[in-house]
Amino acid sequence: MITLDFKRLDLKPGQKILDIGCGEGRHTAQGYEQGDTFCVGADRNPKDLLTSKTKLELHQQLSTAKGSSWSLAAADITRLPFCDAGFDTVICSEVMEHIPDEKKAIAEIIRVLKPGGTLGVSVPRYWPEAICWWLSHDYHNVNQGHIRIYKKNDLIAKIVSQGMGYRGFHHAHSLHSPFWWLKCLVGPTRTDAWCVNLYHRFLVWDLMEKPLFTKMLDRILNPVMGKSLALYFQKNQD
Repeated sequence: MITLDFKRLDLKPGQKILDIGCGEGRHTAQGYEQGDTFCVGADRNPKDLLTSKTKLELHQQLSTAKGSSWSLAAADITRLPFCDAGFDTVICSEVMEHIPDEKKAIAEIIRVLKPGGTLGVSVPRYWPEAICWWLSHDYHNVNQGHIRIYKKNDLIAKIVSQGMGYRGFHHAHSLHSPFWWLKCLVGPTRTDAWCVNLYHRFLVWDLMEKPLFTKMLDRILNPVMGKSLALYFQKNQD
């Protein structure tokens, strides 16, 4: 499930991409798929990195992309083990809502990005996320610790204030919002709720089969109820 639109990242052949907070490697794999890129997936969770390794090895075997390579690194977003201006593009998808020291995290992301480089950031959208918090007090603890909800303009201002130019936004995954509302309504840790399990089966089917109807429905509903907010920036030239 890809949240960020790689066409908006202005990738060029031979560029280096950092996917910070890569989780199981979905955006790292998508970066690899662009062709002639070097993609680094970084995360502080050893289990996720092991899963990423397995998935990326399989992806590499099946991919038709030419000239790409990838690597994984254990890293804390507030203390990245990379040199200044080492990457042409940085991706930070569904990470910032977990980080206590957001100011330091943003500073580190920008430090490792080259002048003129592009940044893609995604976070849960304000009002679908607020409904989840309202429906369940356990949600933001169970879901790996969401500690804040961002409003679009507030997050843009925080990133722009540290030397980035804002380039645009979109919303994504509208069909996932009702799923999380249902989970919160019945209890986010329950696995026996038939309505949640049925909806999950629908989402898996949609992800695997990619039917035109749900693709169009998602596109229509994203401006209204997209679960994720995706933002795009470019680092100011020195």
